Amino acid sequence: MSLVEKINESIKDAMRAKEKERLEALRAVKAALLLEATKGGNTGITEQAEIQILNRLHKQRKEAAAIFHAQSRKDLADVEDFQAGVIEAFLPARLSEQEVEAAVVDIIASSGASGMKDMGKVMGEVNAKLAGKADPKFVADLVKKMLTA
Repeated sequence: MSLVEKINESIKDAMRAKEKERLEALRAVKAALLLEATKGGNTGITEQAEIQILNRLHKQRKEAAAIFHAQSRKDLADVEDFQAGVIEAFLPARLSEQEVEAAVVDIIASSGASGMKDMGKVMGEVNAKLAGKADPKFVADLVKKMLTA
C-alpha cells in the first residue's frame, strides 16, 4: 500500500470518528504530496520524495510549535504539536543514536575519508543511506565530530 493510499484510509477513519484536528493534518499532508506529484507535469512521486515531504512538513510543524511556545501561545502550539505527531506516524522508524553512529563509522571507513575536506562526500553517502531514518542535524554534527577527531 502506497503512502497516499495509507493517508486516504486514515482520512476516511478520521472522518468516521469525527476527528477534526487529525483530519486537518492528514488533508495537509495529502495536499502536499499531490502538489509534488503533479508538479511540472509529473504523474507520480518516488518513495524517497514522499519521505522528504513528510520530513519537511514535520519539521515545519515542530518549528512553528517552538515559536508558539516561546510566545506563550499554548493553544496554537498544541495544534502544531498534534499535527507533527500525526505526520510522524507516517515517517519511517527513527534509528537510535548508536545505530546512526555505527552507520556513519562504516561509511567513513568504506569511503576512505580522512578529514573535513571529505565531509561532502561522506554526507552524500550518509544522506542516501539514512534518508528519513535519522535527524539530519544530528548526523551532520556526528560526521563533523568524527572527521575532526
